Amino acid sequence: MYRRQPSYNGCLLAETQRDRIDVVLVSPRNPLNIGAAARAMANFGFERLTIVAPFEAHWREAKSAVGAPELLQNARETATLAEAIAEFTFVVGTGTLTYRKPEQPVVPLPALVPFIQQELQGAGRVGIVFGPEKHGLTREDLSYCHLLVEIPTDARQPSMNLGQAVAVCLYELTRGELTRTHPDKTLDSTIEKFQAAGADRKAPSGALDRLSDVVEQTMTGAGYSPQIMQAANRHNLRLLLRRLSWTESDVKHALGLFRRILWRLAHRDR
Repeated sequence: MYRRQPSYNGCLLAETQRDRIDVVLVSPRNPLNIGAAARAMANFGFERLTIVAPFEAHWREAKSAVGAPELLQNARETATLAEAIAEFTFVVGTGTLTYRKPEQPVVPLPALVPFIQQELQGAGRVGIVFGPEKHGLTREDLSYCHLLVEIPTDARQPSMNLGQAVAVCLYELTRGELTRTHPDKTLDSTIEKFQAAGADRKAPSGALDRLSDVVEQTMTGAGYSPQIMQAANRHNLRLLLRRLSWTESDVKHALGLFRRILWRLAHRDR
C-alpha cells in the first residue's frame, strides 16, 4: 500500500491513494487555522481540501499556508457538509468524547489506518472531517459520518488546535506499518463489519442521503413520522443507513422499493 523510497519520506502514501482522501473543515472561524491545516496537508502530500461554510470570506489569503498557497487557492468551498461529502463512500468524523455521546463506532486514531486501507483497496473515496475551533463537530454533523476517530490526548486538555489535529491525523495515515497497542476484540469486530460489504462498490454519501429523503417521505406519507418527530427521525435514519454499509446496488433497489410504496400511498384512493 505504501510507496517505498530510500529516503526519510519513503512511507508516504502513493499519490493515487492520497488523491482519494479529502480533508474537510466545517465552519472554521480563523483563516490562520485554515492556512495551518493546508500547510500540514502539503507536508504529507495531500491536496484535496474542502471548506464548509467558512466564517471569514477571505480565508484563501491566509498567510499561515506556508508552502501551500496553491492548495489553498484550489480548495473547494461548499455551503453544507452534505454537499461536501456527497461523493465520499467513507466519512470519518474527528473529535473528543468529553462533551458528546457518540452514536456511531468510535476508534482511537492509531486504529484508523485499517479502515482507510480497506476503503482504498476498493474504488472508494474517504473524507476526514474536522469541526470548528470553538465546539468541534455537532451531533448533526456527526450523523453524516460512518466512524468517529478520537485523538488520544490528556484529559486536562482534550481539544487540539485545528491545524495540529489535521497534521496528527495525516501523519498517522502515512506511517509505514500498522500499530496496535493491545488486542481489542470490539475494534476487530468493527473492522470486520466495514469489510463485510466485500468487493461491491460502496454507496457514496449523496446516494445515502437520497435514499434517506425517500424513506422519510414514505414515513410521512404513511403517518409514521409526525411533524414533531421528523427532525429526530431524519437524524436517526441518517445514522442507520451509514451503519449498514450499503452498496450502490443496495441503494438502487431500496430507492425503487420505497418510491413504489410512496406512489401507492399517494394514490391510495385508487
